[in-house]
Amino acid sequence: MKYTVLSLFPEIIDAFFASSIMAKAIKRGIIEYQSINIRDFAADKHKTCDDAPYGGGAGMLMLAEPLARALDSVNAGEKKVIYLSPSGKPFNQSLAKELAKERELVFICGRYEGIDQRIIDLYVDEEISVGDYVLSSGEVAALAVIDATYRLVDNVICAQSLDEESFSGELLEYPQFTRPEVFDTIKVPEVLLSGHHEKIRLWRLEKRVEKTLRQRPDLIQRGRELGIFNSEIIGIIDRLTAPEQSGRYIQGEKDERNSGN
Repeated sequence: MKYTVLSLFPEIIDAFFASSIMAKAIKRGIIEYQSINIRDFAADKHKTCDDAPYGGGAGMLMLAEPLARALDSVNAGEKKVIYLSPSGKPFNQSLAKELAKERELVFICGRYEGIDQRIIDLYVDEEISVGDYVLSSGEVAALAVIDATYRLVDNVICAQSLDEESFSGELLEYPQFTRPEVFDTIKVPEVLLSGHHEKIRLWRLEKRVEKTLRQRPDLIQRGRELGIFNSEIIGIIDRLTAPEQSGRYIQGEKDERNSGN
């Protein structure tokens, strides 16, 4: 996978790709990246990349010409081009999996009031929003998408780690514990110390369902509608949502942790 990022502040992008798991993936040749400074394609000596919008209004808009030259320099017409925008398609794990299958992604990082619509019309394949809020930096949004996708590329992260994390199979991840066995009077659940793999698997699965019911019941509904859940998961959902259990998962894991069970 190769990531190409067009930005007015490429140093933000460079710092991310030089850190942590990403840096290791680049060193191993699994991931490639290129940061493009849009200002390098400005025509005047001041490297101007913005101007007032036609029709008036507050703020400035990124100019079409420098952006077009920057996109042409990386042959953007032959690649999937993404523009990060609050008005774009909502980003989620399903979309991350789709994008992770691409050989190369080109990101346009907006600033100010955004970019000239003609760039979107001529170059952009997909507008993506990372949430229902407005950021001052398209770089932050681009890095969120990059971080969510590169870890799904084969051999970047252990496949087993991806199988049980949040949003896999429409369930959130189970709670996890490490040393010490007792912290601030709270004990690690006994089942995790038992060494009994099947009991641990069942406990973790129930906790995934319990947490999803409490935090994201919309995922449970969607999983049912799409037929994603197997009979074991459906049985746990039905048991936890039965009238006599209706308040149990709402209170959640706090009481259980305090009791040491």
